[in-house]
Amino acid sequence: MPNLEHEGLSGAQVEHFIERGFVRLDGAFSGEIAEWCRNELWAAMGLSPDRPETWTRPVVRIGQMASPTFVAAANTPRLHGVYDALAGEGRWLRPEGLGTFPVRFPSSEPPGDDGWHVDVSFGTEDPDFLEWRANVTSRGRSLLMLFLFSDVGPEDAPTRIRAGSHAAIARELLPHGEAGLTLRELSAEGYASTIGCEEALATGEAGTVYLCHPFVVHAAQAHRGRRPRFMAQPPLLPRGGFDPALPPSPVQVAIRRACGLAF
Repeated sequence: MPNLEHEGLSGAQVEHFIERGFVRLDGAFSGEIAEWCRNELWAAMGLSPDRPETWTRPVVRIGQMASPTFVAAANTPRLHGVYDALAGEGRWLRPEGLGTFPVRFPSSEPPGDDGWHVDVSFGTEDPDFLEWRANVTSRGRSLLMLFLFSDVGPEDAPTRIRAGSHAAIARELLPHGEAGLTLRELSAEGYASTIGCEEALATGEAGTVYLCHPFVVHAAQAHRGRRPRFMAQPPLLPRGGFDPALPPSPVQVAIRRACGLAF
């Protein structure tokens, strides 16, 4: 069993990640950076924080944001230390932006995108996203990350996380080897086994980041608060493919423990 202590995270935090599938990092980037990023997102949407009458949709999606401010948010020294701690030292690519932003607004209208799912990571050239795939080595993805750019309380549409669900998904993927399963197959086969998992909410102040195992089952929800919720959900990408010759990272330890495999 590898030593769980690592600069940036305590052994207890790494163990929480392995068993529960996520770790919360408060103050991962500054509130000032979060505010600058929100201003850029308001401009990208063509909306104003002072005109709530124009917030007519429950969710507005913004594509890749790669300005220096967003790159800075994803690359603080503290985050780099935690990427090393969870994905393996030097085994990840420096984020050059933050992917899709689902900005959620207070609304009585259903958001329409609040189903439980796993973020799949390869086969994305297929135009049918339900044919995108994941496999037991988590090809193409080291972590799922949730970056909070606004304060998020329980009523502000926090992402729902099924704690420990990554273990069930790992066991589901194991028999399918390198090919893995499609999102459609995972939906049919895997999610029912995670229904009993305790539900955690990705709440926190702006600047909080949740580092999640790539197999964690999660879902959006309706916004019942008063102010829009700004969050990014990028992957941390691996530097290379799975290498069994390297010591297992906590991401891999979680998979092996779930599947009853030797370390």
